[in-house]
Amino acid sequence: MEAAPCYRPFVSFSSKPTFISTKLMFVSLHNSMQFRRFKTQKQFLVLASENNHKGTPISDDKAEELLKGKDGSAREIDLGWLPAFPHVLTASMANFLFGYHIGVMNGPIVSVARELGFEGNSIIEGLVIDTIPLIIGAILSAQAHSTDEVLWGRFLVGLGIGVNTVLVPIYISEVAPTKYRGSLGSLCQIGTCLGIIASLFIATAAENDPHWWRTMLYIASIPGFILTIGMQFAADSPRWLCKMGRLDDAKSIIRNLWGPSEVDSAIEEFQSVFSRNEGDNSTNWLELFEEPNYKVALVGGSLFLLQQFAGINGVLYFSSLTFQDVGITSAALASLYVGLTNFAGALSALFLIDKQGRRKLLIGSYLGMGVSMFLIAYGISFPDEDVSHNLSILGTLGYIYSFAIGAGPVTGIIIPELSSSRMRGKIMSFSFSVHWVCNFLVGLFFLELVRMFGVAPIYMSFGGVSLLSAIFCYSFIIETQGRSLEEIEMSLRSKLPGRDN
Repeated sequence: MEAAPCYRPFVSFSSKPTFISTKLMFVSLHNSMQFRRFKTQKQFLVLASENNHKGTPISDDKAEELLKGKDGSAREIDLGWLPAFPHVLTASMANFLFGYHIGVMNGPIVSVARELGFEGNSIIEGLVIDTIPLIIGAILSAQAHSTDEVLWGRFLVGLGIGVNTVLVPIYISEVAPTKYRGSLGSLCQIGTCLGIIASLFIATAAENDPHWWRTMLYIASIPGFILTIGMQFAADSPRWLCKMGRLDDAKSIIRNLWGPSEVDSAIEEFQSVFSRNEGDNSTNWLELFEEPNYKVALVGGSLFLLQQFAGINGVLYFSSLTFQDVGITSAALASLYVGLTNFAGALSALFLIDKQGRRKLLIGSYLGMGVSMFLIAYGISFPDEDVSHNLSILGTLGYIYSFAIGAGPVTGIIIPELSSSRMRGKIMSFSFSVHWVCNFLVGLFFLELVRMFGVAPIYMSFGGVSLLSAIFCYSFIIETQGRSLEEIEMSLRSKLPGRDN
């Protein structure tokens, strides 16, 4: 496949964020775009103790001493993520639904076919509204007595899930504190994994009860109701409130979620970005072709295209075939192994993403996926049958784990981080549209390609795409760890003609 001409908008920079003060160090980018030095307005304050230094800024040297534990009054447990956690967790329920419906359709699908006789505005308001078709779709699918009714139910489920997969990462990126944005964003992937695992546990009864699939679909509506009710109590995005001119509400939410010391600096950053939009809050799709939006959209679409053609859904959808070769005949049990491995990788990402950074996890993830695919291809042709089966299982689980630690969660996190406040929704919508189209194509043609060329060549091609993805991430992805969305946006703008640097 001939690669289209592509600008190289992003490269890495080596500045390391600290708890005391953060500065963005930017290097020249090819042709047209670079990150310039941008001195952040935010000063992170460390308090020596509640009694002696409450609300009083201290020097960087003293703060570093406290953080290193040289002062007995330094805090050992960091719970700065806790205030935002309930809101993020509620929004992540949408990804639980996504994972649950994947498990439902991969689990008792044979029972469905047998019984029906066939073989083959505000972000919160958006989350609430788009959950409704998901609930209705689940109930309609459960009550279906024909193929058409099932398809209409699944259409509504897909409509709700498709919109929520765009809204949830945006919401989390806008309400999470900068320091914990990656870890809290990883809850999307964890929610998906838990949904798959829950559905597979529940699906075990479907092997003995051909009507159990209806019960599973009724159960699927319960998380939808929880999400609809829970989002009524979730905090609005402080950035959205500030953009709407509701400064008092924005300050209240920042104070509750990020801490009192962040209020003034956060509002100042928000306003410095919004003031450049000249009060125009409306956007149109043509702005995707403007700088730097089209470059972020190009990177976002490319990340999802590479993610899908690296074979993740081919492996997930048809992993049970690999396990059948080693005597694991239960599709639900095979999928459960995959789900647990996926969950273990997502937990690893939760702890690593804000420590190692997005770029490192993406590169390491795709390298691991590539090695795992080559291991499976080698195992398939190995003369000893037992060794062949063991290598295939090891490669499959290694591939799933590698995906879940980087390519899965980080892709959905880094795109809204790179997007401007005006175009974040449209860039995410474009990127996820690429995701779903590629997802559909892989699911549609995977088995046909396997029949034509065999499993080993297809998995080798997946491995090749994984290595290409690692090179892409090394060349074009910047590190966003520890930097506020406004810092990133202003650094992107600094290079545009006519902008003040």
